[in-house]
Amino acid sequence: MTMFTSFLKDESGAVTVDWVVLTAAVVGLGLIVMAAVRPAVSNLAADIATSIDAAQNN
Repeated sequence: MTMFTSFLKDESGAVTVDWVVLTAAVVGLGLIVMAAVRPAVSNLAADIATSIDAAQNN
């Protein structure tokens, strides 16, 4: 019975849970930022490609 009560009082796993939640939040924030930035980067890449094609054709 003492092993069971010491198991219930042990808080060493709580740190792991905190890190998992923190890591999930950082990954989620990164995905949100990537979703917001991706269209602008695609448009910029298309504009650069158009400029390069125009320069090569002249």
